[in-house]
This record gives sequence, structure tokens and C-alpha cells, in this order.
Amino acid sequence: MLRIVSANLNGIRSADKKGFFDWMAKLEADFVCVQELKAQAADLSARMQATDGMQGYFHYAEKKGYSGVGIYTRHTPDAVIEGLGIDWIDREGRYLQLDFGQLSVISLYLPSGSSSDERQQVKFDFLAVFLPHLESLYASGRDVVICGDWNIAHNEIDLKNWKGNLKNSGFLPEERAWIGDLFQRVGWADVWRTLYPQAPGYSWWSNRGQAYAKDVGWRIDYQIATPALMACAQNGHVYKDEKFSDHAPLIIDYDYPT
Repeated sequence: MLRIVSANLNGIRSADKKGFFDWMAKLEADFVCVQELKAQAADLSARMQATDGMQGYFHYAEKKGYSGVGIYTRHTPDAVIEGLGIDWIDREGRYLQLDFGQLSVISLYLPSGSSSDERQQVKFDFLAVFLPHLESLYASGRDVVICGDWNIAHNEIDLKNWKGNLKNSGFLPEERAWIGDLFQRVGWADVWRTLYPQAPGYSWWSNRGQAYAKDVGWRIDYQIATPALMACAQNGHVYKDEKFSDHAPLIIDYDYPT
């Protein structure tokens, strides 16, 4: 059994203070993919670098206190790929890939466009150049899972207040069409939605009002897999017993040889 976790930490140091690494030590996970480190290498304690037999690998943003992704694993990778080889994306620390035999595990932090029209354009530009990479990955024949904060809710079931967000970043028609294209044309599988067609699976809640208490959430954290790996997915859940961030961890178990 292979246990894979995706968690946007909204600051690794903040999540540590809220007990994330204590929780992680009990998980018995094979891979924990984290996003939004908001830290550089020098900011990470020894425990943040490696914990409970799991070694961390990271791709940091150049800007301090911003973005960044990581993967913790108890397996030794054959290859570590930091970034997409596209300078303006890689400066923001948004992509990390570890290869293990036939398996590739990726931690992704896709840009948000909610802060300004300029950042929304950056998001669209990212989607445009990321799609060919996803097509190439799919065509490689490898077993791939991409874990992360995609900052897109695909369908109405994926956010509570969908009618009020039709013109907002994260639920724009162009964004929804882009991620739908990944599933319908390219062939990637949305693991949670395939396992649980009717369960919302919200993973992020605004800090405004009582969004978390009232479960007015969005499902923007995904594990997206190639078909052979999707066929191995057994069960999943969104962990809400403790709150480490404005996101909740997404845990999926795969019947896949380790």
C-alpha cells in the first residue's frame, strides 16, 4: 500500500507550530507533498528537513517568505527535478518531481490569480506553458501523481458558493475548461472525484467570516494521476481533525507496490 498526502501549509514554520510534523510522524505515509513553504533553506529546522525517517526535498522561491514546494519520502529517489526549466516560473518555486523506478511523485503549487488582474494573467500564462508539459508527462508511460494546490475548482460540486464565484479567480470558465481538458482529452484522472463522485471534498476555506465553521469551502487541492495509478487508488479522505493551515491535507491510499 502506498499512502500519498498533499498539504498546502500556508507557511511551513506556522504549520510546524500548529502540530503538522507531530501529525505527520503518525501518518505512516510514503510521500507527503507540501506547498506554500514561505521559507528558504536556512529557515528550516532539522525536523522540517527530515522527520520520522522521511527525508525532505524542496524547491524554494527566490522571494523570501513566498511560495515554495517540497516532498517528504522514506524512499530514495532515482532523480530529483526542481522546476520546469522555465525561469519566470522556477523563480517562484512551484514544481518539484521525484522519480522512483516507474513512479513519479510531483508537488505543485499553481499560481493564484485572486490578488490582481496581473496575477491572473500570470496564472493564465502558467497554464498555457504547463499544459504541454502535462501532455508530455502523460505520454511518457510513467505512473505519475501530481499532488498540490491547483487553485482551480473544476465543477459546481467543488465549491459551496459556486453561483457567487462564476466571475472569480479559481472558478473562471477558462480555468475550469483548462483542467477539464486534462481529464477529458489528455486522460489524467482526478483521483478524489473518481473515487467519490458525490462527495464535495472541500480542502480550503476562506479566513473571512465563518467559512470553516460553516464548511463554505473549495476543493482546490488535488491528486491527479495517470490511469494505471488511478486504478490502484483504494480510498481517500480530507483530514480536518486538526487545523494546520487554511487548507486541509488530502490523503489517498493506493494499492501500488513500494
